[in-house]
Amino acid sequence: MKTTRKCRALLSVGLNLLALLFSTTAFITTYWCEGTQRVPKPNCSKDRRHNCIDYGVNETDPSKVHYSWETGDDRFLFRHFHTGIWYSCEENIHGGGEKCRSFIDLAPASERGVLWLSVVSEVLYIMLLVVGFSLMCLELFHSSNVIDGLKLNAFAAVFTVLSGLLGMVAHMMYTQVFQITVSLGPEDWRPHTWDYGWSFWDRMWTTCLRTTERNGEE
Repeated sequence: MKTTRKCRALLSVGLNLLALLFSTTAFITTYWCEGTQRVPKPNCSKDRRHNCIDYGVNETDPSKVHYSWETGDDRFLFRHFHTGIWYSCEENIHGGGEKCRSFIDLAPASERGVLWLSVVSEVLYIMLLVVGFSLMCLELFHSSNVIDGLKLNAFAAVFTVLSGLLGMVAHMMYTQVFQITVSLGPEDWRPHTWDYGWSFWDRMWTTCLRTTERNGEE
């Protein structure tokens, strides 16, 4: 019986640690949402000969795109972007690499309060996970009394459930802000297409881990 209880506690500690690592990684990364942005092609130059607009009429270089004022053909290209709570990064069409901007500055002023509440909720969510993880470790390594172990397990369950609720609220608030920013944000940032990135599914996976963890303890 004692061996079974210890195995369950060990499983809960492992799952909680994974949830904590995934949540922290998702919080600091910029892949909550990703997609493409439709932007005008830059002018052709000596250094750039592809995916650009050539306004000349005598060029025969097939690598250049000849712009037609009548039809507006090939004026745009699609660059990839990815966004998190802190930054939004997009391809630099004028050179290599990426350029990043603060997502807080991109969000409409009316939604920044909600975004900051989302940030605070995310921080509290991670802190409660840390507290729950600490209580589980205390139960596993320093509790020889069954009653004390059950008390620690109950407190860990409370903190874990509270963290899950805060995490869901934070996630919904961020998603709301992002969708409003898609409609009302700066024109040079608004996505043409977008979907949830791996950080979003990372957070969804932590919810599954917490559910499995609580079931394993029962």
